[in-house]
Amino acid sequence: MRYKNAVVRSIVIISILLLSVLCGFLFQLIWDKVDRMNYPREYSDIVDVYSYEYGVPEHIVYSVIKVESDFESGAVSEAGAVGLMQLMPETFVWLTTENGENLNSATLYDPETNIKYGTYYLSKLYLQFGSWDEVFAAYNAGPTKVEKWLSDSEYSEDGRTLDSIPYKETKDYVKRVNKADEIYKKLYYEE
Repeated sequence: MRYKNAVVRSIVIISILLLSVLCGFLFQLIWDKVDRMNYPREYSDIVDVYSYEYGVPEHIVYSVIKVESDFESGAVSEAGAVGLMQLMPETFVWLTTENGENLNSATLYDPETNIKYGTYYLSKLYLQFGSWDEVFAAYNAGPTKVEKWLSDSEYSEDGRTLDSIPYKETKDYVKRVNKADEIYKKLYYEE
């Protein structure tokens, strides 16, 4: 009788352990699905092209789009930034002129145009600052502000990296883009 009870108890324990493992596996699958719905890779054909052309990692482009517009191509901010990557019309006109296209700012609503020039701008900022945190800060507050902060020992000890960001909005923005970037890398870019 003792032997029979021990066998039944062992079967129950093993069943509970297997069920726990299965539930954990299913939970992870469901959670990944939910994350992928919340962190999509919309416009992937466009992002692939311009990410490669301008040397900006795809996960960075998706993270900026997620934080800036949540993939809403018609988004317009209170400050007047437009489209998926929320480019200011004057920045867009400057970038297109520099790139030899001289496009009208009305084309900012076109996903391909917006992603092309948003990614181009990220690449220019990366060449200027060499670090994604400073790029994100410049994308939000403007490169002139970031240069000013980098030259102030209150915000940067080495003149290349920001130790602190004086604008709460920009500090929060950098954190949000980095968080989105972590999620995109985990979901789509890590083996």
